[in-house]
Amino acid sequence: MRRLLALIAIARYIAPMPRYALLVEYDGAPFAGWQRQADQPSVQGAIEAALARLEKRDHTIAAAGRTDAGVHAYGQVAHCDMDKDWDPFRLSEALNFHLKPLPVSIRDCRRVADDWHARFSATERQYIFRLLNRRAPATHLRGFVWQVTQPLDLHPMQEAAQHLLGLHDFTTFRASICQAASPVKTLDKLDIEQIETESGIEFRFHLAARSFLHNQVRSFVGTLERVGAGSWDPIDVKTALEACDRAACGPVSPPQGLYLSKVGYPDDPFV
Repeated sequence: MRRLLALIAIARYIAPMPRYALLVEYDGAPFAGWQRQADQPSVQGAIEAALARLEKRDHTIAAAGRTDAGVHAYGQVAHCDMDKDWDPFRLSEALNFHLKPLPVSIRDCRRVADDWHARFSATERQYIFRLLNRRAPATHLRGFVWQVTQPLDLHPMQEAAQHLLGLHDFTTFRASICQAASPVKTLDKLDIEQIETESGIEFRFHLAARSFLHNQVRSFVGTLERVGAGSWDPIDVKTALEACDRAACGPVSPPQGLYLSKVGYPDDPFV
């Protein structure tokens, strides 16, 4: 029997495990971020615990992006390796069952190639930031938007955003603890729209890039809010960018308005 168990273990090691891509949605409020932590709840930890309920072993999953504490996701992507050849629909249903009552949902699950990687295969990350602009305290949207009470002007923010597009050294707009090897990134999209919702005026910031620096999006939004409020001129954003100095950045917006909305792949498994 001991020899048989050893052979099974060797076979498991040699044979590639089936890999699955997971499309994940979550409310980031109860978590200390995506990444697993020893003494605090995380989204990664919640999903790995659910996987361990399905296959009685430790699981380690990888994600397209490590969202910070309080940041939400519509379209986070992760991958997991399983012992069993699961039907993708049944795997997603089983994970959602074991994730209850946590605010984490597996929206979709697909079998992918053994060398497919949620992070390294990705070619684009898209974020949405939601800013509610009204004086009355938010009730239904509390925790899901950044509420700013003073009126904001859309057009100066749109003008200022143009200075951030393209290839730049974004030292000004990254956290001091950012571990990226280089501050040079290409920002492909930063569109701002103003819409009337049932809750009031909402400004939505739509951003896209291959990758982002730590706190880059929230630094952008906090700085652009200052432009919308009239405290900064649009050209001041260009000056801050060119300073390549974190001290030149405006305030950093809070996390609750930020959502990882989509991750792009050359061959999107969820299309």
